[in-house]
Amino acid sequence: MAWSRSSRTVRERRTSVATDPAPNPHATAEEVEAAYKDTKLAQVLYHDWEAGTYDEKWSISYDDRCITYATDRFRAAAGDVGPYEHALELGCGTGFFLLNLMQGEVIKKGSVTDLSPGMVEVALRNAEHLGLDVDGRVADAERIPYDDNTFDLVVGHAVLHHIPDVEAAMREVLRVLKPGGKFVFAGDPTNIGNFYARKLGQATWWLTTNITKAVPALGEWRRPQEELDESSRAAALEAVVDLHTFDPDQLEATARRAGAVGVRAVTDELSAALFGWPVRTFESAVPREKLGFGWAMFAYRTWQNLTWVDQNVLAKVLPREVFYNVSITGKKTS
Repeated sequence: MAWSRSSRTVRERRTSVATDPAPNPHATAEEVEAAYKDTKLAQVLYHDWEAGTYDEKWSISYDDRCITYATDRFRAAAGDVGPYEHALELGCGTGFFLLNLMQGEVIKKGSVTDLSPGMVEVALRNAEHLGLDVDGRVADAERIPYDDNTFDLVVGHAVLHHIPDVEAAMREVLRVLKPGGKFVFAGDPTNIGNFYARKLGQATWWLTTNITKAVPALGEWRRPQEELDESSRAAALEAVVDLHTFDPDQLEATARRAGAVGVRAVTDELSAALFGWPVRTFESAVPREKLGFGWAMFAYRTWQNLTWVDQNVLAKVLPREVFYNVSITGKKTS
């Protein structure tokens, strides 16, 4: 595929994280236009764009709240909590899954990879601040830059839906795993879950931005127009980088075709997702300072209670396909 001058600049930036500590997080109009024709360029632009604010946007932390969330998601998929000696996080983002699993003593030593230099930089900075033993590389999930039989565990969170060729990535995961090693990928959208989550998010954004514009008394609840415009540009790229949704049965079949054994997919979040997506969209559409600690606790406690309902009530009576998140685990043959 031909590259414009701007897209070549971004491709060069992919490999420069060690020498370029602050990649420009804002894509130009020219870069965005080029990204519509190149999904991997879009991945870099969008995730570099999001890197500096990603933890805040998704309420990611590295404390007991997210340590518990990460270890619970891992246990639900993997059936155990280790410990594993050396793990790789594929598509690490800011390091949410790996770093919280390390703090939860599931993993002793970690490595992170992401196509986005900005995300790798933030993940390594987060690891350093937490005092965790982590190295990182800018890398394509379809060509993992580690030797065969390197890792005891490969993990990822909300990454598979960004990878063009999921089966090829699975084969690479199995290549870098040691014999008998395990992979756990969590937090990817199901076909049905993605449909209702997107519709709820779009409706909430439209209502919030239009009501705060139309009602003068709510003017203080409206973010500056330039911030809303930038969010809209990012959302346009998000539609390009979100490549897949999954049927749990088909995802299991993909892992088996790649050569995995002991494959199992599990799903979670239905009522929690129906609540969480409008809440998260509302939070991103209004000034952060308008929402205080009370709101944060209300949102978190409600989501927590609904998650309990999903796990202990709805999961027993509804098919797994209707839940929002799908996680998958499997092993490399011994």
